[in-house]
Amino acid sequence: MKNKPSNQVLSKKTPLLLLSRSLSFSLFAFLLLFSGFALWAQKDQNQDKDQPPAKSTEFKIPPEAAAKINPVKPTAESLAKGKRMYSIDCSMCHGKDGDGKGDMGADFKTIPNFTNPDALKNRTDGELFYVTRNGKGDMPPEDTRAKDDDIWNMVNYTRAFAKK
Repeated sequence: MKNKPSNQVLSKKTPLLLLSRSLSFSLFAFLLLFSGFALWAQKDQNQDKDQPPAKSTEFKIPPEAAAKINPVKPTAESLAKGKRMYSIDCSMCHGKDGDGKGDMGADFKTIPNFTNPDALKNRTDGELFYVTRNGKGDMPPEDTRAKDDDIWNMVNYTRAFAKK
């Protein structure tokens, strides 16, 4: 006849057995979670290699664009044309008076105050033309919507804010 273990022996082994199983399950869950995280991190690393390098946040104007000379003289006619274009395309952000306080510009902290003579003193007309034509940061480009003379007129008008 085989000896059956007494209930006392079983009851002493049961807590240890339960603890052992609980630890085993916890260890298994941890390893599974860790493995999943490691695979996820590796997948993200591999995707980054396939992506082109991030664009530089530094904005550079080509030297030849900065060196362009404004062919349009700041006459009354040029300023009137510039004002018309500015009021359509620029005033919503730059403000109708060029102070950088347009309705949409309030959300942006980098909009210059054109009424301050120092705001544009280190900028050439070519640079202003380039930024207007191509955009900068959140500022959309004028692109092909305007003729060159229209943009030069806006450059003249923008410069006139500091003289008022």
